Amino acid sequence: MVVLNGNDLTLDNVYNVVVRGAECIISDDAWKKVRASRNRIERQVTQGNIVYGVTTGFGKLSDVSIDEHHVEPLQANLLRSHAVGVGEPMPQDVVRAMLLLRANALAKGFSGIHPDTLQLLVELLNHRVHPVIPSQGSLGASGDLAPLAHMALVLIGEGEAEVDGQVLSGSAALAKAGLSPVRLGAKEGLALINGTQAMSGIGAMTLLETKNVGKAADYAAALTMEALRGIVTAFDKDLLATRPHRELEEVGERLRTLLHGSRRVTKQGELRVQDAYSLRCIPQVHGASWQAWNYAYERLAVELNAATDNPIVLSDDKIVSGGQFHGQPIALAMDFLKVGAAEWANISERRIERLVNPQLSGLSPFLAKEPGLQSGFMITQYVAAALVSENKVLAHPASVDSIPSSANQEDHVSMGTIAARQCRQIVTNVAKVVAIELICAAQAVYLQGVEKELAPATTHILNWVRNYVGPVTEDKSLSKEIEAMGNAILAGSLEEAMADSDSAQAKQASSMETKPVM
Repeated sequence: MVVLNGNDLTLDNVYNVVVRGAECIISDDAWKKVRASRNRIERQVTQGNIVYGVTTGFGKLSDVSIDEHHVEPLQANLLRSHAVGVGEPMPQDVVRAMLLLRANALAKGFSGIHPDTLQLLVELLNHRVHPVIPSQGSLGASGDLAPLAHMALVLIGEGEAEVDGQVLSGSAALAKAGLSPVRLGAKEGLALINGTQAMSGIGAMTLLETKNVGKAADYAAALTMEALRGIVTAFDKDLLATRPHRELEEVGERLRTLLHGSRRVTKQGELRVQDAYSLRCIPQVHGASWQAWNYAYERLAVELNAATDNPIVLSDDKIVSGGQFHGQPIALAMDFLKVGAAEWANISERRIERLVNPQLSGLSPFLAKEPGLQSGFMITQYVAAALVSENKVLAHPASVDSIPSSANQEDHVSMGTIAARQCRQIVTNVAKVVAIELICAAQAVYLQGVEKELAPATTHILNWVRNYVGPVTEDKSLSKEIEAMGNAILAGSLEEAMADSDSAQAKQASSMETKPVM
């Protein structure tokens, strides 16, 4: 169970709720804050005070006063008018992340939401009622207006939602789950849609996948080092310490651990003095990509527990309109992660080329068993190159663009949701490139007949690859295998396999230490 209070939601919590289906509840202290915030809004309406989005219109229409009798219809109209997103529906994991993050933000008690509305939002998660949310249409500035409006419509029994694999009307979806729609009061529609939860939801799921892909890139590089007899001296601890970037040193340590016990890797001067950059500079390149991940993680960790509403209900006499909804912090973080993730694929593709090119590897051309008669892995490098090239287009920063909206009232926007969507596509592409490197490295090991010379850790990597692709002795399509391995990498299957092998080795070592001497 995950308890929401608006302050300490973590990426692990997100994973547990979104992927593992952990139940959510709001903490008692959070409920007190939510009720107090709601009371402040209702007093403002009763007193006839001018409060943006409560007794006024929205955006450029903020100067239009709304009388007390129209306060409630104003909120429903806001959802209906803003739910105009287009494109393919958001993936289910993103929808669940959006529900979770919006509930957590509202639980902070700065939005004036009614407790019943917040509770229903949580019930959508717990009962797996997933609003159908189009993926395109957010500028990422006044919050993710269009995506969140589609999400919120279901709360009032409108829009569409998926339940048990079936897409139903909002009212039918609620009824199937034994839930009832709410009637929105003053400010509630605005409280539901003014936030960054679409870009943050995509970003959170992308961060989880990127961590798995980054680890897989390190594992693939280690297996390639084995296949090409790379020079492990380049990962020397003292050498890397002279340029003390933490992530660089961590990648170097990981590679030394993975390659410990190998009879394949070489030392400086044994076969050659230096390797090509795609081998020699793995710590520097991979480490820099991990720096991008860490930066994005730090920004998302803040955003998971941020109030991104407008206006913010601070106290009895202090309700302030500001720009807390602006997505620029997440937009820049996602753009940075796009570049960092793309580089894992860029250098991986170069290692793939070294594996399949006989002039660089000294191995059978294109890793074919019978080159000439067979084309072997020639086109796998083409596919990797195509994915890398596509990533270069997607990596162009979305955040440098801005198109004014709402009659120029909203004259600078973040495009953060676009950046997040592009980032996830890049990471998906990277996973496939890394899968191709793993397949090629495994084939290179097979052709040389050196499986028994690998380090224990890289042997586990090879065994994981063999669950998807065996030694290739004749030409065959590998499309399905690449897709399956890419998806497994995204889901963390390789990382879990390596963690299990580490645990097994630790237990074995422990049992040997405690075994009585005969």
